[in-house]
Amino acid sequence: MSKKLNKFMLALVAFLSVTLVAGCSSNKAVVTMKGGKITQEQLYQKMKKSQAGQQALQQMIISQALKDQYGKNVSDKEVNKEYNQYKDKYGSQFDSLLQQNGLDAASFKDTIRTNLLTKVAVRKETSISQAELNKQWKKYTPKVTVQHILVKDESTAKDVIKQLDDGASFNKLAKKYSTDSGTKNSGGKLPAFNNSDTSLDANFKKAALKLKQGQYTKEPVKSSYGYHVIKMVKHPGKGTLNSHKKELENQIYAARMQDSATMQKVISKVLKRADISIKDNDMKNILSGYLANDKNAKKSQSSSSNK
Repeated sequence: MSKKLNKFMLALVAFLSVTLVAGCSSNKAVVTMKGGKITQEQLYQKMKKSQAGQQALQQMIISQALKDQYGKNVSDKEVNKEYNQYKDKYGSQFDSLLQQNGLDAASFKDTIRTNLLTKVAVRKETSISQAELNKQWKKYTPKVTVQHILVKDESTAKDVIKQLDDGASFNKLAKKYSTDSGTKNSGGKLPAFNNSDTSLDANFKKAALKLKQGQYTKEPVKSSYGYHVIKMVKHPGKGTLNSHKKELENQIYAARMQDSATMQKVISKVLKRADISIKDNDMKNILSGYLANDKNAKKSQSSSSNK
């Protein structure tokens, strides 16, 4: 299990964990020490000219715009559910992970909410064509269920395969040999997955998806965790595109969340509706990466109409 939060969440954490004393003109001290003090105004002046400070304000604006336009689409229940999933996943390491990223429970929930709002925006601001569905369907595989036995070395894996060839029980061998403590007592059974799953090792997934129901790998499968012997427990038929349309759409939207060009277009649409006015001249251009294209387009249209 990774000790790091996923990349998208960490990116949001990096932005949202930076605090700006925006618009502050106070001489109130935030730090006192021998030889002087650091005031809120000094901190603000320093932060607003830094890349981290400008990125923080940019993300605060985006988060607020998303909340204003799509807030009703994300409930506290959904936020808490995802928060608890992270908490369960990382167990005793969860609190220290939050601390390492400068977060507490409330700020991490804010980050989760922004992530969920972004997913809503992608679905609202983009559409899926039949051609895209057809393309996704071509590479689609149904969710399969497998058992596996994970061992440290290749020779042990080959010995396990030989015992299977001789008629030994996969469940008993998993309990005896597998180093995967989370699955060994249940015969090495893993949650159902398909080719779009990103949590599994690529070699493991490739080998597993080649198996027919009841088959097991005849050669050890090497992964970053060791060597696996894999058995296919359930391999349903592919079915029809229409029967998996919702799942295909979810896969396409998930891919768009990872595509920077798509995300820039989506956030640009959200920001243009937000009627944003940045009052501080030093930070007036922090959204230019999202709004520049729109301004250029308007200039081009104005230039064309004047000819």
